[in-house]
Amino acid sequence: MNWQESTMTDQPQSRGAGIFIVLAIAVGTAVGTAMGQSSAGLVAGIAVGSVIAIALWLRDRKRVGR
Repeated sequence: MNWQESTMTDQPQSRGAGIFIVLAIAVGTAVGTAMGQSSAGLVAGIAVGSVIAIALWLRDRKRVGR
């Protein structure tokens, strides 16, 4: 098969992980606000969301084979 015959569906689809960052930021800010430390909750949410996104990226990279 040459490059003209291949389609986009020949390669496994990568997964987006941005939703996990957004949700973790929102939850972290809400929990932090409830505890009187909204900035700490925001930072914790960014950290947790980033770790989840990086883990999914690494897993996806292994699955796709890049």
